[in-house]
Amino acid sequence: MSVPQDTFHNLSQDKKQRIFQAAVKEFASRRFSEASINQIIKAAGIPRGSFYQYFTGKEDIFAYMFQEILREKREVLKNASFDLEQDVFELTVQSTQFTLEWSKSKPEYNHISMLMELDNSDFISQLRNDSTKPLRALIERDKARGFIKAEVDTDLIIDMIYALILKEYTWNGIEENLYIEKIRSVIKVIKEGVAINQ
Repeated sequence: MSVPQDTFHNLSQDKKQRIFQAAVKEFASRRFSEASINQIIKAAGIPRGSFYQYFTGKEDIFAYMFQEILREKREVLKNASFDLEQDVFELTVQSTQFTLEWSKSKPEYNHISMLMELDNSDFISQLRNDSTKPLRALIERDKARGFIKAEVDTDLIIDMIYALILKEYTWNGIEENLYIEKIRSVIKVIKEGVAINQ
């Protein structure tokens, strides 16, 4: 995964935040392939030459922005005081509920997610795969604990959770209570299909 150059890390927090917000604004309004470094530079108020001292290109700044959003989300979830001993299914429901509240103040993050779904480039596909690693780890943990059948394909569970649950709110803007109710229903179907009866 690309990271900013050392020169970027030496910037003031205010300037780094301006560059981050400029990237968020651009990538929330256009797909990665259509986004413009010129617009990011203009919104951030930095010279073009300075941009290339901080980032190698569009992939670099997108990866930085995406990592920062994930870091922010992890911090929010960390403060949610979940019982991490619960199975992956219940944790998915609870973390989604909590994330919904957080995302109300960050609608541009949902726009970025939506536009990422329209982009099948290797770069964006890799970022999406990387973002499922925590979910994969929870599924493997629950297999080891005997909560999920060992023979069930982990990638299939991830695809089902992602496609049937996580994309629903992003794409359809379904009313929140109905969305959570739908999540619980879908989780019940997935769980009963792959969980070991106890």
